[in-house]
Amino acid sequence: MNLLSVGASYRTAGVGTLERLTIAGPDIPAVLHKLVAQPYIGEAVVLSTCNRVEVYAAVSGFHGGLGDVCNVLAEQSGIVAGELAGHLYVHYDEAAVRHLFRVSSGLDSMVVGEAQILGQLRDAYHAATEADSAGRLLHELMQQALRVGKRAHAETGIDRAGQSVVTAALDVAADAFGGDLSGRPGLVIGAGAMGALSVATLTRTGVGPLQITNRGAERAARLAEAYGATAIDFTDLDTALREADVVVSATASTEPVLTAERLAGRERPLVILDLAVPRDVAPEVADLPQVTVVDIDGLAASRRTMPAAAETAAVEQIVAAEVEHFLGWLRGAEIAPTVAALRTRADEVVAAELRKLSARRPEFTEEQRADVSRTLHRVVQQLLHSPTVRVRRLAAEPGGDQYAALLRELFDLDVPHATQADAVPEIGEQA
Repeated sequence: MNLLSVGASYRTAGVGTLERLTIAGPDIPAVLHKLVAQPYIGEAVVLSTCNRVEVYAAVSGFHGGLGDVCNVLAEQSGIVAGELAGHLYVHYDEAAVRHLFRVSSGLDSMVVGEAQILGQLRDAYHAATEADSAGRLLHELMQQALRVGKRAHAETGIDRAGQSVVTAALDVAADAFGGDLSGRPGLVIGAGAMGALSVATLTRTGVGPLQITNRGAERAARLAEAYGATAIDFTDLDTALREADVVVSATASTEPVLTAERLAGRERPLVILDLAVPRDVAPEVADLPQVTVVDIDGLAASRRTMPAAAETAAVEQIVAAEVEHFLGWLRGAEIAPTVAALRTRADEVVAAELRKLSARRPEFTEEQRADVSRTLHRVVQQLLHSPTVRVRRLAAEPGGDQYAALLRELFDLDVPHATQADAVPEIGEQA
């Protein structure tokens, strides 16, 4: 099996396309099952956030695997394959590992260094585990990706130099109020992960009084209690909107929550941060007087705060080292079936010779046969021990796959899945 990563993000697609591509949490298990039901896909993990949708898959062939992933994404989003292809990036094998580690460490985020992606990646891995769509390869990959992200934040200042998406959005919003949001009444719509992050960030920024509303009242109440905010019923949303100067909307609604009719007649400035995908704010709201809308597209265009070059370089070094570490594990894992096949062949040879010996020397007692059998097995084990230990070590080094191929050739071993079914000319990023 080989690694394949296919996705779209704020770098390659606008909000409109990401809205159609995004996969809601409740739909992810069905998409995972659909992916692993495809002929070339053995394992799958789906990462769907407000600004990226990515599939990580273990595939038996590049072209077949890519076609399978694209077909599922096209069917799920309703975007025809030809149009979808223009927004997708594709990474294979080593490049797929490097891309995921850059994502987990925050290097590929809209706001470089933000740590929220780690929680989102953990949720994606958990969903795949629950759906039984992650096998040995993706289990190891995802666990190491999470370790890489934690290491990047623990060993560098990438998180201090960068910001969360919410912080970046508030920086843009502050411009509408002379650079300071302190003391401005705020409203958060939605009490999920992004809503909770918004409440924490708004509180730290000094926005207040702060109200929270959610279709599930209990969740809003718990969040409000934790931050000293006020939970209001979702039916009172219109009243709360009239009282707020800063609104963050981050729901999972498939239809706009904030419409022009709902916000018409505003007499003082209102800044709305639409952090949802699909968008919570109808497009025509941006044309209303006194209303400023900041969405994912706007944030992508205003990436004003970047981490120091030294911090970015330090994380890139961590990523490079961890990629090589994972590839070493992968090369070692790939030779394991070949070593097992060699030992099986040796056992078969010993068994055949013992049968011949029994036929030639029927006078041997059971005890004598057992002694001969133990002796032969010990000799074979001792002969194979050093070469197999050595070949495992060599296989973990760059170019180590040649040793597995050499063993298969020398001993004429038939190892299932030992060769790649659908080779590509070059490992790396595919256009």
